[in-house]
Amino acid sequence: MTAYEKNNANLTTNSYQHAAEFIVHCLENEGVKYVFGLPGEENIKLVRALGFSNKIRFILVRHEQGASFMADIYGRLTGKAGVCLSTLGPGGINLLLGTADAQTDSSPLVAISAQVGLDRIYKETHQMVDLENMFKPITKWAKTIYSVNAIPEMVRQAFSLAQQERPGATYLGIPQDIEALPIPKNLRPLKVTKPQLSAPNPTEIKQAAYLLLEGKQVVILAGHGVARQQAGNTLTKFAQRHQVPVATTFMAKGVISDENALSLGVIGFMEHDYENFAFDKADVILALGYELQEFDPKHINPNADKTIIHINSFNAEIDTHYDVALDIKADIQQALLSLSQALNNQPLRQINETAKIRQLLQQEREKGKQSQAFPLLPQRIVEDIRQVLRKDDIVLADTGAIKMWMARLYPTYTPFGCIFSNGLSTMSFALPGAIGAKLAKPNNRILAVMGDGSFLMNAQEIETAVREKIDLKVLIWVDNSYGLIKWKMDIEEGAHSNVNFNNPNFVKYAQSFGAHGYEITQAEELKPTLEKALNEPGVSIIACPVDYKENLKLTKKLGELTVIL
Repeated sequence: MTAYEKNNANLTTNSYQHAAEFIVHCLENEGVKYVFGLPGEENIKLVRALGFSNKIRFILVRHEQGASFMADIYGRLTGKAGVCLSTLGPGGINLLLGTADAQTDSSPLVAISAQVGLDRIYKETHQMVDLENMFKPITKWAKTIYSVNAIPEMVRQAFSLAQQERPGATYLGIPQDIEALPIPKNLRPLKVTKPQLSAPNPTEIKQAAYLLLEGKQVVILAGHGVARQQAGNTLTKFAQRHQVPVATTFMAKGVISDENALSLGVIGFMEHDYENFAFDKADVILALGYELQEFDPKHINPNADKTIIHINSFNAEIDTHYDVALDIKADIQQALLSLSQALNNQPLRQINETAKIRQLLQQEREKGKQSQAFPLLPQRIVEDIRQVLRKDDIVLADTGAIKMWMARLYPTYTPFGCIFSNGLSTMSFALPGAIGAKLAKPNNRILAVMGDGSFLMNAQEIETAVREKIDLKVLIWVDNSYGLIKWKMDIEEGAHSNVNFNNPNFVKYAQSFGAHGYEITQAEELKPTLEKALNEPGVSIIACPVDYKENLKLTKKLGELTVIL
C-alpha cells in the first residue's frame, strides 16, 4: 500500500510517492467527485492514484469525446467544474470537442491530458503535438505544468477560472516525467475560495428604471446567466410584479415556468418564430444574463433601433444589433431586486401579443395530443415525453431537427429542465451528457432525446453506463437521415441530397451491450414504453420513427404568420 492510500482521508498529510498522487490530492481539495477519462501509457500514475482515492470516482469511458461531454454537462448542472482526463496526442485531441462545447456554452470544465516528458517536449518526437496551443483558442486558459512546485497554483487557477462567472473551460497538460517526480515536503493545495458577484451601481439602476418606465412596450429576454446564477425565481417575481412578458434563449429554457401566463417560450428558431412577434412590437428590451452566442440578436432587433438594457455578470459584447443603451455589470438577482424597488412596483407597458403567442404554441401541442399518425409527428413525441416526465426531471435534446421541436414545444418548468448544446450546437452530446447529468443529479430522472444521426456518434458510451451501473435512458427519433440538414436543403435548394443513411436494428444493438431495447411500431406504444424505460433500472434505448414532413409545414406556417401579423 502506498503512502497516498494510507493517508488519503487526511488532506493535511503530505506523504506522496510522486506528483500524480499530489495532483489527485489537489483535485480532492477542489471538491472533485468524478473524473471522466481514459488511461494511456503517459498518465498511468495519475489514473492509478485516482483509483486509490476515496473521494473521487474515476469513470472509465470508451472515447475521450464522451468523457468531455460528461464533464461538460456535469459542470453545467452542478456549477462545479466537470473534469475529463486523457493521455497525450490523439487522446488529448479527442477531448477538444466537448471542451469547446463547454466553453461556448459557458459550462465549467477542466480538461487534463498527459504530455510527453520534458526531455523530448521541445522536439519532433512520437505522439508529440502541441496540445497547449490546440486548447488555447477553445478555453479560457491553457497551460502545461513544467515544475512540481507549480502544481498547487496551476490546479487552483484552472478551477478558479473555469468556475468563476462567466464560466468556461480550462486545460492542464502534465508531462509524463512530471507526474512521476517527488513532491517537496512543504507543498500543499491552495485554499479554495468562491468569488462573489458585485452589487449593482445605484445610479445605473435608476437609469434602467427610467428607460423602462419610458418604454411604450417592454419585453424581457432571459439568457443562460439567469439559470447559472439561480435567478429564475427572482426573475419570475419581477415579471409578475411589473407585468412584463419573458422570452428565454434555449439555454435559459425553464427559468420562468412555461405554466406562467407571462412566459412567451423560447426565442431563436430560425428567422422568425411566434416569440419574435413580441420583439417586433417592443421598443425596450430588458436583457438578463444574455450572451451573444446564444443566438444572433438581429432576429429581435433587425433595424438596430430598440432600447436595450443589458444586465449580466460581465459587460455586453459589441454587435450592431445589440447596441446597448445601458450596460449593468452585476449579480442578476441583486440587480432585479434593486430595479424593482426603483420602479416602485409600477407595472410596465407591455406588448399585447402574449396571450396570442401562447395560444399558437398550445395549438401545436394539441395537434400532438390528437395525432395517431405513424411514423409519429414530432409534436406527438414531444407531448408524450412531457406527459411521462415529472416537472423536475431533465431531458437533454440533441442537435438537429429534434432540437427545434423540443425547444419550441416542450413545456419546461425549472431551469436546466431541458438542456441543449447551443453555442457550438454539437451533435451527439446528449448520450454521454446524460451520464454526466445522472451523476450530477442522481435523484432526478434523466432522458436523452436524439436523432438517429447523432446517436451512433457516441453510442459506445452505452457500455460505460452499463458497466458503471448508471441509469441511462435514450429516445431515438428515427428517420434514416440528417433531418435538420434535409430541412434546410429543402428550404434553400428546393431538394436534398447526401443526407440519407441506413441504421442498425436498435433493439438488438442495445441488447448487445446488456441494455434494454425497444422499438415503437404504433403511436400509442410510445408513452407506456417511455414510462417503463424510465422506471426500470439500468440502461434503456427506445427507437421511435418520426415523420419530419412536419418540418416544412411549420416553416410554411411561420412564413404565413409573418405576413399576416
